[in-house]
Amino acid sequence: MRIRNRRRVNARRLILARLLVLSAVGIVGALLVGIAFAGSSDRLAAGVRIAGMNVGGLTTGEAIARLEARSRAVASVPVVFAAEGHEWRIRPANLGVEADWRAAVRRAQSRSSGFGPIRGLRRIGIRVFGTDVAPPTRVWRQALRYELLRMGRSIGTPHRDAAIVLHRLRPALVPGRTGRALDRATAQAAIIQALIGFERGRTVSLPVREDPPVVSAADLAPVVAQVRLALSDGIRMSLGRSSWWLPPGQLAALLSLPHGGTRSLAIGGPIATRYFKRLAHGVGRPPRNAGFRVSESGRVTVVPSRPGRVIDATATRRNILGAALSPGDRSARVVVTSQDARRSTAEARAMGITTRISRYETIYGGDPNRIHNVQLVARLIDRKLVAPGATFSFNQATGARTADKGFLEAPVIINGELTTGLGGGVCQVSTTVFNAAYEAGLKITARTNHALYISHYPQGRDATVNYPDVDLRFVNDTPHWLLLRTFVGSSSLVVDLYGAPIHRRVVTETRPLVETGAPPVKRVPDPALFEGVKIVDDFGEPSRSTSVRRLVYWANGKLLYDNTWYSSYRGEDRIVRVGTKPKPPPPKKGPSGPSGPSGPSGPTGASGVTPQS
Repeated sequence: MRIRNRRRVNARRLILARLLVLSAVGIVGALLVGIAFAGSSDRLAAGVRIAGMNVGGLTTGEAIARLEARSRAVASVPVVFAAEGHEWRIRPANLGVEADWRAAVRRAQSRSSGFGPIRGLRRIGIRVFGTDVAPPTRVWRQALRYELLRMGRSIGTPHRDAAIVLHRLRPALVPGRTGRALDRATAQAAIIQALIGFERGRTVSLPVREDPPVVSAADLAPVVAQVRLALSDGIRMSLGRSSWWLPPGQLAALLSLPHGGTRSLAIGGPIATRYFKRLAHGVGRPPRNAGFRVSESGRVTVVPSRPGRVIDATATRRNILGAALSPGDRSARVVVTSQDARRSTAEARAMGITTRISRYETIYGGDPNRIHNVQLVARLIDRKLVAPGATFSFNQATGARTADKGFLEAPVIINGELTTGLGGGVCQVSTTVFNAAYEAGLKITARTNHALYISHYPQGRDATVNYPDVDLRFVNDTPHWLLLRTFVGSSSLVVDLYGAPIHRRVVTETRPLVETGAPPVKRVPDPALFEGVKIVDDFGEPSRSTSVRRLVYWANGKLLYDNTWYSSYRGEDRIVRVGTKPKPPPPKKGPSGPSGPSGPSGPTGASGVTPQS
């Protein structure tokens, strides 16, 4: 027994030794084969393809150069995509498709890299089975989505979901229909792959799939029974002590039947919207925010807020549908709720607006369109509230001055010239607002003078605006809210600012208006005047400048602001008509002297201007 066991042990040892020898031989052989096929680590393995192009055996630099050159060569050649008999020709630039060839080469190199024998074994696998590396790609997703949407609209037919329609008051089922649609996810990948590839000349087929309906006729069978029940009788509507009858025909118009993928019955649609608007008009009342009433003396009182009364359309729709689907109690109550004002009486009082802190008035007139624009923009800024620390912006308060808002063409200064434009007269309002803020002693952060001097505005205290770049802005630097009010009369505009008493004293120092240049001369050729004759149609205005210094003091005499506004005004053209008509030839001399006793054909004034008839 012992001898037999010893023989078994020896046999096992012999088998193990042979296995170890064979394993060593195999490992050595594999290492030798790996070394033999390892090649240079600087070159890509044979069998490597990038975007379908064979780059095996090339250095990384050679591979990148070849890929980029081939990409440039086919960049202007479109790829033809086709589906359902339609074709589209798309270039890579159309969708912003760009491949990162350097990254692709690095990725291909990493698949065949490593320690010599290991690299060789990997390269044997690549040589036998091959490998194709897709490069990282950038694409304009929005353009790609648009292109897929355009393709999808051109091919196939969309599915149709089952729906319910009414024949008089009888419901009927409209079965669904399976459509065909572009498989967008697969098509997207195919488009990108084709555009980064180098193959041109063949047509790339895009996948089209069946598009089944989302809602089938079986899904809506229970809803048909609900519609029959809903229209089997009318509904008694009630609001407080009032009630009225909603007959089946009118109820049918309020029903929103399942369609376009919906599965349930509802109260809705444009007719239902109009029905609830009529209800709201009859019983509803909008909330009123707390406001402010001002007196001629400058005192401010708070106008209390008032809650509104509105129809709760959602709850009322729910009640109507519940009554329609009830076999017994077919009555529905109109739900009315209260709606609080956005600004309560207490909030208005807490704003601290109690008295007028400044007033300014300017006179206007002239063109009816200009008067209209003054009145319109004054209404736009009337009752504006400015929070403590907030900035009032004239342009923000009025918005763009457009014809849609009712602005008309009127005289306006554009590029330093008086002409007509949309919204002429707006600067009358901005100038009045500026002076109201000026007199209140508020911090003014943006003000621009007109290009031309306007004598009926306070000297150096005009303020022009032009949406959206030239603005008038001032800051509410008081601890309470400010209220801006405008009062438009037949020939004057008044702007009042209301708030809490601020006890500021304003002192103004105005520098004289000085001329800084002569009027520019504009010569206008006139073929009706003889050469050398000049007539002045408009003497123009010289350029001028002035400045206004404002000192704002607290009640205790401490200086708060010391501001100076400089204003420079362009000169207005001196318009001179210059004759271009050739002078007549002088009269011929006869035997007894000049022809005629008067000499020249007509007198000439001392100023050199020939009188015109």
